[in-house]
Amino acid sequence: MGAVMLQGTGSDVGKSVLVAGLCRALANRGLTVLPFKPQNMSNNAAVTADGGEIGRAQALQAIACRTEPIVDMNPVLLKPQADHTSQLIVHGKVRGTLGAGNFRMARGALLGEVMESYRRLRAACDVVVVEGAGSPAEINLRAGDIANMGFARAADVPVVLVGDIDRGGVIAAVVGTRAVIDPDDAAMIRGFLINKFRGDPALFTDGYEEIARRSGWPGLGVIPWLPGASRLPSEDGVVLERAAKRASGRIMIACPITPRISNFDDLDPLKLEPGVELVMVPPGKPIPAEASLIILAGSKATIADMQYLRAEGWDIDIRAHYRRGGHILGLCGGYQMLGRTIADPEGIEGPAGTVEGLGLLDVETSLSGAKTLERVTGEALGEPFEGYEMHMGVTTGPDAARPAARFSGGQEDGAISADGRVAGTYIHGLFAHSAQRRAWLSRIGVASAGTDYRGSVDAALDEIAATLETHADIDAILALSMKAA
Repeated sequence: MGAVMLQGTGSDVGKSVLVAGLCRALANRGLTVLPFKPQNMSNNAAVTADGGEIGRAQALQAIACRTEPIVDMNPVLLKPQADHTSQLIVHGKVRGTLGAGNFRMARGALLGEVMESYRRLRAACDVVVVEGAGSPAEINLRAGDIANMGFARAADVPVVLVGDIDRGGVIAAVVGTRAVIDPDDAAMIRGFLINKFRGDPALFTDGYEEIARRSGWPGLGVIPWLPGASRLPSEDGVVLERAAKRASGRIMIACPITPRISNFDDLDPLKLEPGVELVMVPPGKPIPAEASLIILAGSKATIADMQYLRAEGWDIDIRAHYRRGGHILGLCGGYQMLGRTIADPEGIEGPAGTVEGLGLLDVETSLSGAKTLERVTGEALGEPFEGYEMHMGVTTGPDAARPAARFSGGQEDGAISADGRVAGTYIHGLFAHSAQRRAWLSRIGVASAGTDYRGSVDAALDEIAATLETHADIDAILALSMKAA
């Protein structure tokens, strides 16, 4: 039937959440809806039903549509692995590396494959809800663009521009976008939404009308602050920049934030536990001595993050924590860091070589071979699980004789130290299951509340969809989608 695209006046204006909410709102109306993001840049990814990987936000949006995620929903995924290079994922598989020198040319050459994915989705549903990336106002990136107006014009998809009033300057952001973009690009925008509003909407009536007058675009709604968004999986590193207030009377779990931390949404279910204080430790701060459990999350560049961890002095904090009787869990790249060494003989992450790990598990890792992308089921700590693997490398050693998990097919995964206080696994998504979360928390003396994480996410999506039905002109947005080519 149609398609509509949400673009933003900047990064982190709430596009991903609004797309998810709109997908759920339209699905609740009985429509078959699918999400689409031509190009994403994130180290938080998910394994799809068809055996590839896409951005975590598009996997969430698929849940909002009540369907399985597939690679066509995010045909181009860039995973930053150094300051100037990103791993390029096309249709769910690694295709190489993009650097600053070849970024624009290589990206533009992918438009044909982006359009193939879009057409397949378009043919399979009533409405495709498309999410842009960054902002069309970044006109320095317009040449070769496939994420915003480059795609919108190629596919002839109408655009709704989203502005974030919480950060301030939203009038200038929306009107300024109109002023700087190409007139033909501006013609693709058919309306605007104001997002993250707090307080009395009547106070913004004049500003809302002034945006419409100056931009020539109609307003499609003022969306209030969405509390339910905090219960959705974390999409990217932006959320790590916001320090949460410290809680008291809880058992602390700490996770250091390394530069290439990835799939840290693994930790989101811990936020549901009233007996847990999850602390994401920023650079320049020590890992709190009062932590009962330290979790080392995944990494897109394990060797570089291991070196960074050591440069921050966090290796000293972690070893001191262990000497005090604390527990440590490594997830994927974090598991690799817990071993004796990490070798990269083929130069997958950078220059070939070997670095020392933390030495808290008697295992060694070699970053070689094909990338593992697989959904898995099995048992860990005596409880069943469903999750996924997404990693390069093989880890072996004496401590692997005490596996952290066993897959349904009989294979073993991970390792546990002889004293049981250090564990590592390649499995993502363990904490999403109530029984698994309870089993891991019981090791540090926490009684889990047993909250259904997936149910909580689903309820949050319905809550956001209901808010959009009240505060956005969904009928007008749906009518716009019918005008897509």
